[in-house]
Amino acid sequence: MTPITPLEFVSCLSPAMAPAGGGLVLARGKTGMFVVDMHCHALSRRADALIRREHKGAFPNPMAHAAPETRRVAKAQAARVEPDLTDLNRRLAVMDRMAVDIQVLSPSPTHYYTWTEAGLGRDACRLLNDDIAAMAASNPKRFAAMGTVPLQDTPMAVAELRRCVKDLGMRGVEINSDVEGEELSSPRLEPFFAAAEELGTLVFLHPTGFHHERFNQHYFGNVLGNPLNSSIAVAHLIFDGTLDRHPGLKLCVAHGGGYLAAYHARMDHAHGAREDCCMRISRKPSEYLKQLYFDTMVFDPQELGYLVRRYGAEKILLGTDFPFDMGEDDPVGLVLAVPGLSEQQRAGICGLNAARLLGIEVPRKN
Repeated sequence: MTPITPLEFVSCLSPAMAPAGGGLVLARGKTGMFVVDMHCHALSRRADALIRREHKGAFPNPMAHAAPETRRVAKAQAARVEPDLTDLNRRLAVMDRMAVDIQVLSPSPTHYYTWTEAGLGRDACRLLNDDIAAMAASNPKRFAAMGTVPLQDTPMAVAELRRCVKDLGMRGVEINSDVEGEELSSPRLEPFFAAAEELGTLVFLHPTGFHHERFNQHYFGNVLGNPLNSSIAVAHLIFDGTLDRHPGLKLCVAHGGGYLAAYHARMDHAHGAREDCCMRISRKPSEYLKQLYFDTMVFDPQELGYLVRRYGAEKILLGTDFPFDMGEDDPVGLVLAVPGLSEQQRAGICGLNAARLLGIEVPRKN
């Protein structure tokens, strides 16, 4: 099978984000706040080249169920996004227009290599993490880094997690919402979450969509599939007891936490009504959601305001999903548009929360 290009299954750079031509206009201007974008992506050509050279089996095709028009849009635009994933000067230009001081670079979701042989996946993760750490180190006043780990092999994943944190100075790791269909709550992954909790490092749960023929049109694999996949993953982490066993785990769920963050009462009802929904947890499911962090990737001030009211402003972190078209073009403006936030809450969401969580130094005001 011919391998799919690493970016074909994502739509590409939003015209509003494009650095050329001054497309992005920061709608509400600079605010004087320290702004950290904790949800943005980068690409390692070296890691991708290694996989293409050494992987011996079939390559996954996440576009297998996509409608022709979705494939056409993705393929036509794929080349446009790659420079923004690799060129730091282009990235800095967009950051300046967005009034973002620091981006926390995380792998493009195309870099989840859990489908390949464990040793090759480990080697690709090491190359990827080295490259993203080097990007951040090239301009530490503007960039920090998160890596990823080969979750198909738990000891390898734990070893790479420790290397990311201790040797590369990374602020966390990004993982998929499952491991080739295996839930993150699988008992074999318990040592990974225990290590992350011990290290106090952030785990950023970022899905890769829902690839099924019912999601084949209208980019539903991403539009509906990303929050759906996160919801399934978080539900398993709750009901299977992972979050109960690891109350100190720092877990951030992309795209505003998926659907569960705003639709938790049904879980609580099931917990009280059915014996099979309360076997491994000691509290209501919604209580475990309060342990999580959520990014601002919900696009609507009212929805973002709900997350703040329900979980607290200190649990909300600004993100853009740069450079993809399902990203937020004016992240600071979105926060400023939320009714009723105090200046302290706005400053926290825009950057101070992420700085505290990730150990990023906040520059002193002149």
